[in-house]
Amino acid sequence: MLLNVANAGAGSADEDARFPRGSEQLSRRSFLVGSALGIGALGLGGCGTSDSLLLAEARNTYGPMPGEKFPIPAVDISKVDPKYYRRTVSYQTKEAPGTIIVDPANYYVYRVEGDGAATRYGANVGRQGFLWSGDAYVGRKSEWATWTPPAEMIRRQPEAAKYARGMPGGLDNPLGARTLHLYQNGAYTLYTIYASSDAESIGSGITSGCVGLLSQDMIHLYARTPVKTKVVVLPA
Repeated sequence: MLLNVANAGAGSADEDARFPRGSEQLSRRSFLVGSALGIGALGLGGCGTSDSLLLAEARNTYGPMPGEKFPIPAVDISKVDPKYYRRTVSYQTKEAPGTIIVDPANYYVYRVEGDGAATRYGANVGRQGFLWSGDAYVGRKSEWATWTPPAEMIRRQPEAAKYARGMPGGLDNPLGARTLHLYQNGAYTLYTIYASSDAESIGSGITSGCVGLLSQDMIHLYARTPVKTKVVVLPA
């Protein structure tokens, strides 16, 4: 089934944005939530951690999540550049603890922890022509949400019509395991931070403006992000 990204101005970036141009199917690969210290400690330590220890920590952090409604398998971490593994890093900002900061130029999402530190996640972001910046906030949250292709997508790809009444949540659903829906001034922007199962997409610009974290990273962020959390998207 061929499902490409929609034009953010014409359709729903929320539902359509996670498909890379030319994607042949909705694949659901995933990542995991490890301890808050695990890989995070590696980011602050800077004390010559060996590659083998780094990989061992990553396998633990990005292992399977059998307790999910739809059990998430372990990821092949060899397909992720280690610089995008979740970790705690030094990060100076005037934003309050809990604020989410998206850095599309470097393919990172930060959660401000305070005291000069942040949790950093690798991300995929909007492709050229679909990048945006500004302040928003989390207006609502969804777990294993139903995905409905916008009318524009169905006209472009008739094979998507079978989901016109919605694709139930699951491992193949484009909305992923968790979604943060971004709002401005009480209105839904159509942009989201969502769970991506495509390990190879992290560190690239492929969407119509939405921001994707590996599934377990997104679950980790989602659990710590209440509705009304401020989101700052930096210029690319």
